[in-house]
Amino acid sequence: MKVEIFTLCDAATTDAGGKLNILGSFDRLNATQTPVMHPQCALAIKLRFERVEEGTKSIRIQFVDADGKSVMPTLNTTSQVQFRPSDSTATASLVLVIQQLKLPKFGEYSIDLAVDGHHEGYIPLVVAPPT
Repeated sequence: MKVEIFTLCDAATTDAGGKLNILGSFDRLNATQTPVMHPQCALAIKLRFERVEEGTKSIRIQFVDADGKSVMPTLNTTSQVQFRPSDSTATASLVLVIQQLKLPKFGEYSIDLAVDGHHEGYIPLVVAPPT
């Protein structure tokens, strides 16, 4: 399995053909005070699988601060990886919308991705005063 896209963004969608649309990817929020309340954002994820990996995949997303403390509930979902007869690889695209994200302090946060219990990647998010 390979993580092709894993980004925090303003908005994202998928269509019936499997196309992943991403608007406004970011890794920094500037704020004059804390806590910071971000009204809406999304995680856009595209994973590529080899034929031997076909089947149901469990996906876990954890959003933590620099001390490892969760800033929102863990997101758990599944994705069904299916292959067309002629394809050697297949992708799974996911969009997870996050409403009212509350970040309690300035500093670095991490959004961690696990697939089938294995850590596959992370996204840093810095929350800081404007420079």
